[in-house]
Amino acid sequence: MAQLTPFAYILATQQPGLTPIATLGLNGRPTLYHSIIFTNPGTGIKTMDDVKRRSKSLTLCFADPASTSGHLIPRAYLTSIGLDPDKAFKETMFAGSHAASILSVKSGKIDIGCSTSDLALNKLMREGAVKPGEIITLWTSPPIVNDVITVRNDLNKDFIKKIQNAYFDASKDDFASFSKFVSLYYPHPEQMSYVPVQDSAYNGLRRIAGKIKDLKLNK
Repeated sequence: MAQLTPFAYILATQQPGLTPIATLGLNGRPTLYHSIIFTNPGTGIKTMDDVKRRSKSLTLCFADPASTSGHLIPRAYLTSIGLDPDKAFKETMFAGSHAASILSVKSGKIDIGCSTSDLALNKLMREGAVKPGEIITLWTSPPIVNDVITVRNDLNKDFIKKIQNAYFDASKDDFASFSKFVSLYYPHPEQMSYVPVQDSAYNGLRRIAGKIKDLKLNK
């Protein structure tokens, strides 16, 4: 079994063998988050039109190659507006993590960054590593369904059900441990629990990934 980011999940499920059993929920519904493209005030950039006009003089960083919000979604969006990330910018790179992407842009080492607003940026702001006004959001994606807990299909079905129920009951059975984990990213763990999720919840991402050049997904 494994916890996979949405992009990692759609890559893993190109071949059969995995069943999604749970995702983190808020008030009984799967949690959602957003991808963002951002800059810092020093660039003077205020819109994505500014990015398009100045792209050849700008550096761009994604978070991680397998990141949904830090790579897949922003890459697809940039491509859709005529900015091939591999050709349109002065330099394109991977920062290595969401925090590294945000902090590299904040410091001015990179001009344009990609990450997630709900998890990484908000977390850094709560910790005081980023202050209001130090990051300017230029674009926000539609909502993305959160990470998925998956198990191998060939496991005993009764055992799979026990694993699933353990996740569903985690917030009640051991709230202290559950809260310690969830509060790394969310400010109100008391409103959260694990909830069921279906494979179809990630079909939108599959369609987006299928449109990206050189990313081969099974139909």
